[in-house]
Amino acid sequence: MYHLEQIPTEAKIQKFLKQILFGKHLFCPQCKSFNVVCYEKRYRCRKCRTKFSLLSHTWLKDVRIELKSFWLILWCFTNQMPVKQTLKLTGLSEKGIRHWFDLFRANLPEHKETLEHIIQLDEAYFGGWGGRALLMGKQPGTRKLAYQLFPKDSVNRAEALAFLNKFVKPGSKLNTDGGTIYKGIDNYFPVMHTVDIHKKFEFTNTSEIEGMFGVLRTFIRRMYHHVSDEKLDEYVCEFYFRFCRPEMFKSPHEYLKNTLYLVPSG
Repeated sequence: MYHLEQIPTEAKIQKFLKQILFGKHLFCPQCKSFNVVCYEKRYRCRKCRTKFSLLSHTWLKDVRIELKSFWLILWCFTNQMPVKQTLKLTGLSEKGIRHWFDLFRANLPEHKETLEHIIQLDEAYFGGWGGRALLMGKQPGTRKLAYQLFPKDSVNRAEALAFLNKFVKPGSKLNTDGGTIYKGIDNYFPVMHTVDIHKKFEFTNTSEIEGMFGVLRTFIRRMYHHVSDEKLDEYVCEFYFRFCRPEMFKSPHEYLKNTLYLVPSG
């Protein structure tokens, strides 16, 4: 396996993980007692008798590879390395790389963005035959996005209104294309509605959201090589975080600071 110079030693990775999970002082993840003893790289709480390891109460509890190998895979993920390039770099199988990338995506934090002031809203179709419609809103000039996927090939007005109720602050300005689902939408939700008629080459008020769909398609194809309906939810979620919270992907350390935490068992 090829190791990059950026990959820390096993001891440094353990130190990073310990600091993220426990801070300055080790404690029991079950009862929070500091009365903990160490034996053979594992720990035992003298108060509640819980036995645990550094990662046993996290989503990394089933890691069976060396921490340096894990860090290299995560480095590839945070640096937006395509799957095929990652497997060449790490020496793992494509199935193994996709498993790890799935795990990293699955543990992104919860998110809900409220859009306000000016919002551009549009829908697009993803996934080929049997794919789904994606409704996405963007606050122009910012990294604020909101989105919703639908298990069908189109979005109706009721669904667009529900999206506004969930993600858009009342009183905002809403910019859309001339789609029928948006016609008269300001009669049902308190927004100032402006329309771009694309057949008349009007794109000024919707250019940013139109561009986001192209950026999303490029991201999926470059990173994962194709858009699959099975993984579409996860791919869009990953794209959302990469666009809205790019600081999370500056390094494996930053990613873990935002996603790794202790979960008491039982």
